[in-house]
Amino acid sequence: MRGYALWLGSLATMLIAAPRGTLPRPATVGRQATTSAPSLPVVPGVDAQPLLSQAKRVREALDLLGEPLPPESARLLKEAEATSDSAQASRLVQSALDRLCAAAVRIGARGDASGIVVSPEPPALVEQGWRIALVKVINEGGATTPLRARSPNARPIAESPAGDVESRWLDIGTFDASPLQLALSGLPLEYRIVQFYSRSAGRHVAELELTARPAPPAARPRQPRPDEPGWAGATITFRCLPSHAVKLRVQDADGSAATAAFVIRDGQGRVYPPQGKRLAPDLHFQAQVYRSDGETIRLPAGTYTITCSRGPETIPETRTLTVGSGQATFRYRVTRWVDPSRLGWWSGDHHIHAAGCAHYTNPTEGVLPRDMQRHIEGEDLKVGCNLTWGPCFDFQKQFFTGKTDAVSHYPYLLRYDIEVSGFGSHQSGHLCLLRLKEQIPPGGDSDKHWPTLCLNTLRWAKRQGAVCGPAHSANGLQSTAARVADGDGQNGLPTYLVPRFDGIGAMETIADVTHELPGPDGALVPAVDFISTMDTDRIAELNLWYHVLNCGYRPRISGETDFPCISGERVGKGRSYVKLAGRLDFDSWCEGVRQGRCYVSDGESHLMDYALSGLAVGERGSEVRLAAPGTVRVTARCAARWADGAGRGRPTQVEVVVNGYPAASQPLIADGKTRDVVLDLPIARSSWVALRVLGSSHTNPIFVVVGGKPIRASRRSAQWCLASVDQCWRQKERFIAPAEHEEAVRTYEHAREAYRRILAECGAE
Repeated sequence: MRGYALWLGSLATMLIAAPRGTLPRPATVGRQATTSAPSLPVVPGVDAQPLLSQAKRVREALDLLGEPLPPESARLLKEAEATSDSAQASRLVQSALDRLCAAAVRIGARGDASGIVVSPEPPALVEQGWRIALVKVINEGGATTPLRARSPNARPIAESPAGDVESRWLDIGTFDASPLQLALSGLPLEYRIVQFYSRSAGRHVAELELTARPAPPAARPRQPRPDEPGWAGATITFRCLPSHAVKLRVQDADGSAATAAFVIRDGQGRVYPPQGKRLAPDLHFQAQVYRSDGETIRLPAGTYTITCSRGPETIPETRTLTVGSGQATFRYRVTRWVDPSRLGWWSGDHHIHAAGCAHYTNPTEGVLPRDMQRHIEGEDLKVGCNLTWGPCFDFQKQFFTGKTDAVSHYPYLLRYDIEVSGFGSHQSGHLCLLRLKEQIPPGGDSDKHWPTLCLNTLRWAKRQGAVCGPAHSANGLQSTAARVADGDGQNGLPTYLVPRFDGIGAMETIADVTHELPGPDGALVPAVDFISTMDTDRIAELNLWYHVLNCGYRPRISGETDFPCISGERVGKGRSYVKLAGRLDFDSWCEGVRQGRCYVSDGESHLMDYALSGLAVGERGSEVRLAAPGTVRVTARCAARWADGAGRGRPTQVEVVVNGYPAASQPLIADGKTRDVVLDLPIARSSWVALRVLGSSHTNPIFVVVGGKPIRASRRSAQWCLASVDQCWRQKERFIAPAEHEEAVRTYEHAREAYRRILAECGAE
């Protein structure tokens, strides 16, 4: 290749003149093959479109890791996207990203690395924290294997020479997760992310070694052998900034010591502690960390903006902190705009996880109870239900005790139960099983022998007195077309087109809700206690629930997050606020969900003390009886404050919903103040009545029975339910084990007969 002849010329001229896909070859190739240069090589002739696409993914990955592009790099990328000159765009991308690189490397045909050029100004590292650098990959061989990075300075103690302690100051790893691809793309130029951890401050020398040669099949998850072929190395001198202890003083609104959430960014927008390689209780997929009063955090000298909060019932604050050479103190006292617990409404999230999804499985299989306890305290979530499920089941099952976990700190209660997900009946809809006494059915000690029919899973749980309902209800029930084309009510509620029932939400629930099962004392109880809301499509969640209520069944709703699967932002994004007369305890909280003595919310609006003609929701079966059509009085205490402060696009009214349709409303003023709702409502026939702030909060219903007649609110709802049973069976029959198939046939036929009977009892519409 003609570029190699330029090696004898000046290095600066050579770097500009090098032809497409080449990097100057050093005098030697191998672990010590290092070329120092005033800048990284500019690779000409690179097609702009794929390079811009890869640069976009790098930018998204940096944002995800809490290290956004510096303003100048962002400006250059914006210019590259705007220009129609492909060569100019390529130069701008390289100019934008090269300044973030630790080195550039040439990759050959077999993935072998050679010709590493070290950046003249590698990104600074920070003492006791992870930092990110890019590696510029000039992929002459078109390799499509992962770029691997290692360093002798990061070897475990067991693999280091005796007495060689001072040189082990570093940890290193690559970031290959979404939005990046695991392997190199084969394009002639791209950028990869390498993460560095410094154990101490000062200037330190490291050997950076790179290859794209596939790992040997028998390689163990440890540092590769130094003699493994295909690696090239370079010596880099890093500047490692010292960090200093910052003591946090955290108080709740009443002055008591508390735990809160802190998002800490420096002037460049980088998140601290760096996200990329966090270990619990700090989670790598969150910008915030949770700290308690008296704890410390280490930061390099500089000025920081710190956003502080303690759940959606508090007003976030953004403050400035300057860290010098000594210990600093940062004080935060919570400001609340509402506190439902003072009125006896206790928040809880019945669906969070300590393993799986965004959690890591290495170095531990998920996180420990104490880690999740910190999160529920930091979000002021009074009850957190850690549900063990398929991933890491055999590790996480040890934390189930059948009672509140020992790490709980009143009034913050953590307990382990089960989500049937990834095993058993999960194909027909995941199930949340709360308040279990035994976490595994007879016949095994893991997740391999569970029933494949949801009703059989519920039968086992109900004998224990468990509180049960489907998870992430709308998964498989979404139908935008139904909302637009066939929705009769506001925002398309209710809708009458039958969805596909092809997901893992409230699938078999459409059949199971018609069943009763023996409870602990043998008396029959409803098979389904609640339908989960607040974490999937809000319209689809409510649509299923409304139709079932219109047929006279009485499942309640409960709020969940499915953290960190549907959302890893924070626990408690979806909540149930349960009214308790006395001291909070877990069993009573679950009983409140079962009885419907609660409302669901994202925490930004609240519908407290809902009552109908003096009967509070959840009391005496939530049933008001009228001898004849008449008027009932709706009362509640309402408060709202939108997190964005502006409320653009947010609801503007509290609605009274009767049999799925708005029947009355009152303006919603989202200023954080609590106001009374008082409305008189005519009731002509047996109906269910609830309050909602659509998309933000919803009460459970109160049932008005007129003249002793059951609720038969909608013939179309009964038809929808009947058709949905058939649709669900078509989708789910194939997942039922042969031994349970006959019983499954009976389960679904029972539901059909029930809806046919209800349909016959409905009046003409």
